[in-house]
Amino acid sequence: MTAFLLYIARAGLYLSLFYAFYLLVMRRTTFFKLNRAVLLAGSYLCLLLPLIRLRTVSASVAAEALTMVAAGEETGAAQSAFPWQAVLLAVYIAGMLATLILYGISTWKMERKIRKGAATETDGCRLVLSEEQTPSFSWGRNVVMSRKDFEENPAIFTHEKMHVKYRHSLDMILFFPLQLLFWWNPLVWITREELRLLHEYEADEGVIQKGIDATQYQLLLVRKAVGENRFTLASGFQHAQLKNRIAMMLKSSSSRWMRWSYLALIPVLTVFMFACNPSRSKDGQEAEPVPAADKMKVETKVSPDVNQDAVPFSVIEHKPTFNGGDANEFAQWANSQINYPEQAKADGIEGRVIVQFTIGTDGVVRDVQVLRSVREDLDAEVVRVVSASPKWEPGVTADGKKVPVTFSFPVVYKLQ
Repeated sequence: MTAFLLYIARAGLYLSLFYAFYLLVMRRTTFFKLNRAVLLAGSYLCLLLPLIRLRTVSASVAAEALTMVAAGEETGAAQSAFPWQAVLLAVYIAGMLATLILYGISTWKMERKIRKGAATETDGCRLVLSEEQTPSFSWGRNVVMSRKDFEENPAIFTHEKMHVKYRHSLDMILFFPLQLLFWWNPLVWITREELRLLHEYEADEGVIQKGIDATQYQLLLVRKAVGENRFTLASGFQHAQLKNRIAMMLKSSSSRWMRWSYLALIPVLTVFMFACNPSRSKDGQEAEPVPAADKMKVETKVSPDVNQDAVPFSVIEHKPTFNGGDANEFAQWANSQINYPEQAKADGIEGRVIVQFTIGTDGVVRDVQVLRSVREDLDAEVVRVVSASPKWEPGVTADGKKVPVTFSFPVVYKLQ
């Protein structure tokens, strides 16, 4: 779950950079076909960038300070931990469902309108004429318009045929998965409208190239501008961005050198890819785990003992010692021995593993059990290190008797 949310956040960042570049640099250019292609292809490329790891992730594994917990109680962290990941995932899924429902409603209304009129095959498209005065739109091969507009304003039909010819509906279908995955990113919705505007620019250009007078066509746009744009997916003649459309028709062609502006995105995205991946050490080797000696803790927690004769760490009179020091000394030793599993780093997995073990009367660590799991490879690494612990000085009761002692030990895996 953490890896998926992290992937969505990183991909959303790359998409935001890409769309911001388009809106700031390429939005006003006359490269309609190029901009369409780059917007779609670049969007899906941004979904792949978080999967590319330019450098190995460095990580820290830290144990926490001595905290005594009353017998039979859970650790404070375990009690107070807020399930923020589950909440975020629930909100994310709810947003996806809302987006999907809105898409479904728009599609249903559009299909109902298409089925309602009389359809004929005309000029390579399926023309659906309505007896009602309805705004024209196109979807797939279907062109829907009123019979009156078809008879009195042939430029409208020509405009809608351009949408069919250039397959603008396919663009909207391909863009929908991006809306679904990144519904929370406002730049995705803004870019969708920019893509629809590109469709209108391209259709307007196609109409004028057919020999229709540009001035009369612009006047027709103004007359029809009061119509309602009913469907969020379809391409329509009465598009809201009328001022931009007329301005683009009057605009001189952009310099062909502007096409190469997209290359400026390469170093920008590369820098952010490095920023999203922690660095290696100078010799090219993976950075060593970051020590956290000033925050070292060994958290003790009394649970049902693996060894029924063992005494809980919290109640033993003379506690076991490690290398002449207290449990913090063991935490520092464990931190120097634990390695972050490579696959867990690649998947972006973090978490807190808690193991319980028994220190025998001979000082040997045994009966290692996982009380709180994160993932199998992370759990196994903690068990491996704890099981390999050097001998301790065993715990001693008030009357001088050596006894086995149990306590739990947490290890926090965190990517830096």
